[in-house]
Amino acid sequence: MTGTTQDDYTDRYARRVRGMTTSEIRALFAVTSRPEVVSLAGGSPFIAALPLDAVGEMMGKLASEMGTTSLQYGIGQGTIELRERICEVMALSGIDASTGASPDDVVVTVGGQQALDLVARLFLDPGDVVLAEGPTYVGALGVFQAAQAQVRHVAMDADGLIPAALEAAIAQSAGRAKFLYTIPTFQNPTGVTLSEERREQILDICERHGLLVVEDDPYGTLSFEGEAPRPLRARKRTGILYLSTFSKTFAPGLRVGWILAPHAVREKLVMASEANILCPSAFAQGAVTQYLATMPWREQIKIYREVYAERRDALLDALRDMMPTGTTWTHPNGGLFVWATLPPGLDSKAMLPRAVAARVAYVPGTGFYADGNGAGNIRLNFSFPPPDRIREGVRRLSGVMEQELAMRAVFGPTTPHRRRGPAAADTPGPDLA
Repeated sequence: MTGTTQDDYTDRYARRVRGMTTSEIRALFAVTSRPEVVSLAGGSPFIAALPLDAVGEMMGKLASEMGTTSLQYGIGQGTIELRERICEVMALSGIDASTGASPDDVVVTVGGQQALDLVARLFLDPGDVVLAEGPTYVGALGVFQAAQAQVRHVAMDADGLIPAALEAAIAQSAGRAKFLYTIPTFQNPTGVTLSEERREQILDICERHGLLVVEDDPYGTLSFEGEAPRPLRARKRTGILYLSTFSKTFAPGLRVGWILAPHAVREKLVMASEANILCPSAFAQGAVTQYLATMPWREQIKIYREVYAERRDALLDALRDMMPTGTTWTHPNGGLFVWATLPPGLDSKAMLPRAVAARVAYVPGTGFYADGNGAGNIRLNFSFPPPDRIREGVRRLSGVMEQELAMRAVFGPTTPHRRRGPAAADTPGPDLA
């Protein structure tokens, strides 16, 4: 019957489908696209900062002058021209020939998300354990859960992943941990950056235990206060898969990312990608290649840094001026996100419908945990709305929080909603302020 929610195929799905859940961010898209809503939710870059006329002209030439190749099938690994340009981009962060980086070991992917999926396909069997920061990127959780792996979170603080907590998590995994998934620089969702000292400690621990490291680095070039620490992969270490994307520094709609893998892993990644998508889009690769070859992309990154730093400051100032007592938040030095801890007793997921009714959106912290934690937290994005809209969004959010606190003062706490898993949904996440 039209419109029914009944699923008549439940008994036919593969077991891995049981691990699939709707992204809390994707579920907000229909709401956040409404112009009256101030969205502090998604992580969309500010595409209007690009020279769109020049980009459009470049795209037209790509089709008219190079259409016989840009509109054709390509190879599974990606074009050599783009892989060479990717190595130029990575060299800005210290990942270069001196650390073993080569175009031969770059695999072009359909955004950073496919890169995660390929890693999961290669390394995860049902029941395996993935160690990841708590909280972590919601898209990675979806990939790992679909692979029927168990995600075990490793505690963080204001300096990033805690080495002692990683040691304990490895011991508790009893040999079933396949890799550490980490976003060490301007982490999503917290904005926290792993300190230089801890970078070496984390790599020492992983090498000692023979644990692979999957380093996700979409935001590393978006530093607001000096240069970010060198990526883990920029150090002369082994056993690191480095993932990144052009979605944050050029155009997410093109869906172009990459993996820099150990040479022995490269060919298996290519085979897995070919089985998955046959080949990445030749047109999208050509567009990124032409952008990097013909446009001042380094200056464009500086423009993004300036725009996002201004918006970060607008968000932090508004939080300081308007948030209720008991609210804390991180102070990111780059990237796109601030992670806030709500006053005790507030539930970010339960509060979201009232926030949307007040025409402001955020992402509840529960979306960034595999174990039900995070209801005491919210993720706030500052890259897309202009400063005046950011301030208005915080004003609306503060009003909703004040109303929630007033209701609790009158009626007392409600029975906490519990999610499936070992932790109650109202358990607060870490205070990383």
